[in-house]
Amino acid sequence: MQNVNKQAVREYLLSLQEHICSQLELVDGQGQFIEDAWQRKQGGGGRTRVMKGGLLFEQGGVNFSHVYGDKMPASATAHRPELAGRKFEAMGVSLVIHPRNPFIPTSHANVRFFIAEKEGCDPIWWFGGGFDLTPCYPYEEDCLHWHQTAKAICAPFGDNVYAEHKAWCDEYFYLPHRQETRGVGGLFFDDLNQWGFEKSFAYIKAVGEGFTKAYLPIVEKRKQTTYSEQQRQFQLYRRGRYVEFNLVYDRGTLFGLQSGGRTESILMSMPPLARWEYNYQVEPDSHEDKLYQEFLHPRDW
Repeated sequence: MQNVNKQAVREYLLSLQEHICSQLELVDGQGQFIEDAWQRKQGGGGRTRVMKGGLLFEQGGVNFSHVYGDKMPASATAHRPELAGRKFEAMGVSLVIHPRNPFIPTSHANVRFFIAEKEGCDPIWWFGGGFDLTPCYPYEEDCLHWHQTAKAICAPFGDNVYAEHKAWCDEYFYLPHRQETRGVGGLFFDDLNQWGFEKSFAYIKAVGEGFTKAYLPIVEKRKQTTYSEQQRQFQLYRRGRYVEFNLVYDRGTLFGLQSGGRTESILMSMPPLARWEYNYQVEPDSHEDKLYQEFLHPRDW
């Protein structure tokens, strides 16, 4: 059995949280992350870092968590019934950034590690994660940069990795009741262990560190774009889709809530403001219409 270094993963995830927070603070120029450390009664804890009222970022959270216990939550055993009866550890960094300017896309990323152990048996472990982009007013060049960066991250790990993890992202971040993707995708992977521990660990490092390389150039390019109140209202309407996905479909949210995680930290992905409107229709051939017609369906970038 190969060596699985849980402590190295934990130390890396803590350093990744530091790196991403410092990079986001630097580009915002005003907002700062406030840290909120927490403990989980059933075992483990984490540190949540939240920025409110930044110059560019209306609200953003970068969360580290490391939880453990003797019993798997239902959301995990339903997905992997072989985990029943094992103690578990789950650790990861998860972030969501909600910009103020509608022309700067919302973005999400996470990298995580899971291990389930039982005396006398080999451990069951895997990595997961990815990042995805959710623009309200998408630009072709921004989407190309995002996906080209993702493709470059994947290239050293295999010729088909980008295509597979891009397709997985399109499939996962999909709202069936709306018949649209949540955004323009990116990378998503789960249950990654077939490469062995060292290569799998190297991949989540590449994805974690690649997030700021993919996202921050887009922020810099769009941060000076002027916008109207109507465009702001469209942004708030589109944020509603984010809420719908996270509360109805997201496995991470379900796992966190069912495993007794800290509710405030789990739901930090929610936008500070959002709205819903009955039977909302965009103007044909408008910038808003372009989002629906050209970007909320899987594309080969």
